[in-house]
Amino acid sequence: MSRIGNKAVEIPDKVKINIDDAGSVSVEGPKGKLNWTLPRGIKGNVKDNRVSLARDAETRSVKALHGLSRSLVNNMVQGVSQGFTKNLEIEGVGFKAAVQGSNLNLSLGFSHPILFPIPKEIKITILENTKLTIQGIDKKLVGQVAADIRRFYPPEPYKGKGVRYAGEQVRRKEGKTVQ
Repeated sequence: MSRIGNKAVEIPDKVKINIDDAGSVSVEGPKGKLNWTLPRGIKGNVKDNRVSLARDAETRSVKALHGLSRSLVNNMVQGVSQGFTKNLEIEGVGFKAAVQGSNLNLSLGFSHPILFPIPKEIKITILENTKLTIQGIDKKLVGQVAADIRRFYPPEPYKGKGVRYAGEQVRRKEGKTVQ
């Protein structure tokens, strides 16, 4: 029995959702529009500003997809109404970031600047040259862009330099000592 899959998704005002017979879900709101197709074995219907999902079979794979489908539909509704945000911090002397057109220019102590192409659905803003805010309506894409930027220089344990999520704790190691 999927507890998450059986919960209905509340639809806020100004958000329109449509589920057709083929399982195609389209959600439209003030921030934008998202589309997704339900997996086989999962059916959805909209009633009284609520979306409820039901499964056709009781097999293990369909049970697993039931809760997943509900969470993805909920993320779509939340994304078009409020949006998603990830915050990154750059730590290190001389490390900085700048947005240049449709590219993110990162100076992370390498001999060359790193140019990261920003997807058109994502908006990146920079504060104080070291604090990045990544915003968008697709939760998966926002998280993937943040992870890709962090992967260029993950925080290292000795000096703590690198790109980290806001509030991330980096476990520090003690360096070598002279005897």
